[in-house]
Amino acid sequence: MSWEQQGYGQEYGYSGYPQQSYPQQYVEYGQPPPGTAFLPPVTEPEPPASPALVDAEAEEEKPPPRPPGRDRYFDTLRALALIRVVGYHTFGWAWAGLVFPSMGIMFGLAGTLMARSLERPAFQVVRSRMRRLLPPFWFWGVFVVLAMLVHGWMPGRQIVFWVLPLGDPPGNAWGEQAWEILWYLRTYLWFVLLSPLLLRVFRLAPVPVLLLSLAPIVVLQFLWEPPDDRLGSALTDLATFLFCWILGFAHRDGVLERLKPFAVVVLSLAALGFGGWYAFTHQAETGSYDLDDIPLAQAFWSAGYVTLLMWAKAYFGIDFAWLTRFRRTDRLVTVFNSRAVTIYLWHEIALILAVPLIDLFWDVPAFEKWLPLESQWFLFGVGWVLIAVFVLVCGWVEDVAGKKKPQLLPGRRPARMSP
Repeated sequence: MSWEQQGYGQEYGYSGYPQQSYPQQYVEYGQPPPGTAFLPPVTEPEPPASPALVDAEAEEEKPPPRPPGRDRYFDTLRALALIRVVGYHTFGWAWAGLVFPSMGIMFGLAGTLMARSLERPAFQVVRSRMRRLLPPFWFWGVFVVLAMLVHGWMPGRQIVFWVLPLGDPPGNAWGEQAWEILWYLRTYLWFVLLSPLLLRVFRLAPVPVLLLSLAPIVVLQFLWEPPDDRLGSALTDLATFLFCWILGFAHRDGVLERLKPFAVVVLSLAALGFGGWYAFTHQAETGSYDLDDIPLAQAFWSAGYVTLLMWAKAYFGIDFAWLTRFRRTDRLVTVFNSRAVTIYLWHEIALILAVPLIDLFWDVPAFEKWLPLESQWFLFGVGWVLIAVFVLVCGWVEDVAGKKKPQLLPGRRPARMSP
């Protein structure tokens, strides 16, 4: 689970993508008051200006630079990925990952951001990423850990993973629905730490390294079974999404747009075909074709799907700049990206709290009669209302982590100056 933007943005970023510009309003000054007119000034001849002075004056006359925009194509993909995650955790649709592999998309976008950021010193970039990720995680973790302690959890030495989630943080069964999502943060953190080395290896031979990045998941599936512990889980998740992360490098370095369209489409469809075939032919092992339960199928399906999305972006120059004409939708996409960590961390808690809240509605006869209290869609809607509350109450932590002024909601445009 991006995640960079903002901070998350910058971070998980999202100022790292090709930028569009919002129109800038200008105000003219110097108009005479009603009923008066300017008199032509009397001037004396001036000596010709030096070339340096002319250049300086011309520079001053240039309009101020317009504020940078954001790549709304990637921003929209990230917002849709978060919506799909919440939908999957509400309805449990096995087919959701086939329609839109959110995790693969989020790792691909984060890889693009990371490659751009590593144009700066690696240590500085890694430190910045961790600074933007960990404070929102700690803030969220305080509530989860305290709740589990109240419900009988006795932590051991592994509680250190609640400080630095390089392994899955421990917890009890009571709080499992809340903390089970942390595998994404753990995997993202490892990719951040490994990226300076991965990017250097990738640039030695971009296309071969990209293709070979699917080899680790094949090895784990057919040649060596990882241990059933924190190490094994981390290795499996890293291998599953390694291709998507390196695909982000390929997009950033312009490798995708240089590839032949026929080869890209054929190989992507082949990956999709193999991933889908493997998922449907191995349902007996997991009881479902859900990609989240079948790492090999997840890896190949995500590889083909995300490759097509990123190649289309690079080849056709898709940027969704038109989205800025729809102010409310554009603002919503901005909020999703600037609060991506908050939405991801708190969405399961929102869904948990939605259940007892809906139970209270049954005690109100009008609600019982007119509201679809038994519908999962109603749960989905209530969940998003609570997610919005958490964004308002807790989202400021992402601003603080990104060394920005805390805002109730990000993305407000500056007010226009009045003449």
